[in-house]
Amino acid sequence: MPSNKRESFVYTIMMCFVMVFWMSLYNIYLHSGAFTLEVLKSAWLGLPLGYCCALLLDWFVVSGPAKKIAFKILPTFASPLRKVLTVSCCMVLPMVFFMSLYGAVEVLSHTQNWSQLFIVWGVNILKNVVMALPFQLFIAGPLVRKVFRRIFPVGTILA
Repeated sequence: MPSNKRESFVYTIMMCFVMVFWMSLYNIYLHSGAFTLEVLKSAWLGLPLGYCCALLLDWFVVSGPAKKIAFKILPTFASPLRKVLTVSCCMVLPMVFFMSLYGAVEVLSHTQNWSQLFIVWGVNILKNVVMALPFQLFIAGPLVRKVFRRIFPVGTILA
């Protein structure tokens, strides 16, 4: 886990990239029905805008309240692993909520069928939480933490 604001920001940059790219691939795959080079191309081309939205949401909207909730429900003697898992869960759920809206708006901007916004958003939330939570807990979280600490050993990013 990051130990200061600068480390947290660098970690967030890395985690957002991994999560947004993976979830973009997943959502485009769901809409297209097959994993093709076109799906990969669409995810890559859509990455900058989705990444900026996710980064801003994470840093300015979700992170503070999610960490407050996580540390409120954790006992003071909780293990580091339990802290990581609790904070991750508290971060993923609101990010899925907001980024599923982003995805619904993006899809509906092509069809102009805005009357379906809440239906598409709700379906997106259900489909995305099923992928995002396990991906974050078992793949992205451990991978990004390992890469982060390999690139930035403890104490190399000063507060």
